[in-house]
Formats: sequence, C-alpha cells, structure tokens
Amino acid sequence: MKPAPFAYHRPASVEEAVELLAATGGKVLAGGQSLVPIMSMRLAAPTDLVDINGLADLDTVTVDAGRVRVGALARHTTVEHHREAYAANPLLRRALQHVAHPTIRNRGTTVGSLVHADPAAEMPAVLCLLGGQVEALGPDGPRTIPSAEFFAGPLESSLADDELAVAAIFPNPAAGSGTAWVEIARRHGDYGLVGVGAVVAVAAGVVAAASVALISVGPVPVVVDVTPVVHGIDLRAADWSQAAALVDAVIEPEADLHASAEYRRHLAGVLVGQALRRAADDAVSEDAA
Repeated sequence: MKPAPFAYHRPASVEEAVELLAATGGKVLAGGQSLVPIMSMRLAAPTDLVDINGLADLDTVTVDAGRVRVGALARHTTVEHHREAYAANPLLRRALQHVAHPTIRNRGTTVGSLVHADPAAEMPAVLCLLGGQVEALGPDGPRTIPSAEFFAGPLESSLADDELAVAAIFPNPAAGSGTAWVEIARRHGDYGLVGVGAVVAVAAGVVAAASVALISVGPVPVVVDVTPVVHGIDLRAADWSQAAALVDAVIEPEADLHASAEYRRHLAGVLVGQALRRAADDAVSEDAA
C-alpha cells in the first residue's frame, strides 16, 4: 500500500520545525524506519510531515560530564560505533547491536526510537535503566523530560504534538559498575520476545547495587531495582534467583502470535539471571583493568 496524501515540509532550523509542528500538528520525519512503514500500511495518516534531516546541528553524539548526549538525527549505527560513547557507556552499544539489522540501524535514529515508544524496543529500556532524560523544544521553550515520565504507554510518549525531541541524555553508570544486555528473539534482528538490560555495582567482591530493565513484558519498559535482594552477594557464589523472583512479581507479559505470556515470564526469569551475572562479571573485569 501507499501512504495517504500528506504535505511535506523541510525546515531550515529547529525553531522553524517547532513552528511547523505547532501549525500543522504533523509528524516528525527523522530516520523514518518506524513511521514510513506505519504510514504505508495506513495505520497512521498524518496530514503533514516535518522532515528534520536538513538540521545538521541535531546529528551529534557528545560525551561529557558523566553522560552521553545523543542528538535527534544521530543514527543508531553512529551511536553504536562511537568509540568515546562506548568507552564511557558500553551498554549503549551492547543494546544497539540487537536493534533490527545493520541496514535499519544505518538510517534509524536513537531518539526516534525513544519517541516511537515501542515496549519491545531496546533503547527506551536503556534510557529508563540509566535514569536518562529527553530534551524537547516546543512553542513554550525547552524542557527536559525524565525517562520515568516520558513513556506513557504502548507507542505513546509524553512528548506534546507541538514539541520536537532534540536529544536524549544517557547517564554513564557509576564507577565500579558493569553492564549487560541479553535478549531472545526468534531471529536475530526481530523484536525481542524478552530483553533484559542490567547494571551491577561491585565493591570488595560483593554486589553493592543492581537494577534491571525489561522489554516486551509490559506496556512500557519495566525497571526493577533488585538491590534489596542481592546486596552483599559474594560474586564467587552469586545466586540471582531472588532477583528473578522480584522481577516476576512486577512484570505483566501478554500473549501474542510469537509467544505465550507464560513463556515470556519464563524467559524473563532466565534472562534476568544471565544479565545480572554478565554485568557483575563486566564490573569485575573493568575494575581489574
């Protein structure tokens, strides 16, 4: 199928883009890897598209002050292969390697994935796990939206229709922390049946703190602080089963054509243990380095 007719706009500045969004109620076109297929299937029919690909100032990845800032036009592959970003925040690359396929990552944008707010997507969960933020600009000026408030439901964010998401802020894990991302999909590049990101802080050979974020088990990314049940665990004989049980109590997996709710729940428990173990090992290797 073909998209419904729409008016096309290509602003010359961020301010002009915001003005167009306010005037038309249109949709932003950045990477287009989610928007264009949805339009082609007539699941969405915006009357106007505001193409921001001419705004070079938004095509940035910067690393400073304990964070990685990703501009709205930075492609997944740019973030994935950014050496400074990987050195500061390895979880970004580890999760991005599971996003679709290289051809999709070459065009798709990380901020666009956040705005799309798919509960099966990796980067919204990473943003929530790290306690990140989205920087937005609207007619009333700029505002910063915490990740805990940004995702409102499946394919729904708290970004207003007349606001442009200009960047995402991914705080770096604290010193002494390790990270991991594990995921099961029917085929590599498909949406994950379940995916789990983990951050584990280690001190003197025991767990000091740990958190996980899960995809495909709820309407938004599910973040669980498992520190209460893993604090003080000796890494030489770590048992992550209590953490998995804590996660099991809060997730809400649903059945679909790809997996039953029971299977997703089982996967979540297994992957939580794997992610925490890998993140703890990563913390130890980073400390040794």
